[in-house]
Amino acid sequence: MDKIGIFDFGGQYCHLIARRVRELGVYAEIIYEPPKDENFKGFILSGGPGEVYSSESPKLPKDFFDKISVPVFGICYGHQMIAQFFGGLVEKGKEREYGKKTAKINTSSPLFKGLKSEEQVWMSHFDEVKVLPKDFEVIAELETILEEKNR
Repeated sequence: MDKIGIFDFGGQYCHLIARRVRELGVYAEIIYEPPKDENFKGFILSGGPGEVYSSESPKLPKDFFDKISVPVFGICYGHQMIAQFFGGLVEKGKEREYGKKTAKINTSSPLFKGLKSEEQVWMSHFDEVKVLPKDFEVIAELETILEEKNR
């Protein structure tokens, strides 16, 4: 059976993420540090209350991405951690965002296969990825971010 590791960085939705993965028929294991075995088909980095630029917030080992050869998907804090790790810039946003929002999705990405070009999402965050790492591209954005760019 396929196995996905879900890093728990203290976010309130880690168990919900695991449940949703399990509902898709995939074994999901909540983990707190990189596993010793190589049986995972991928990893999800959860959200969390920390700020990636704080020395006190949880971090992955510096060699984590060098040691793995499977996909990694970051949600909120996890997304920000990936961006920062690869040279992007994460900063505090102008305001906290919480609740339902509309995401504009590039459905040509295999990650979003079967989704519509606009999907309702739930979020709770303050920090933002302000500058993407080199060779990264935006494949989904929140409606509020698009509105801000167009001002």
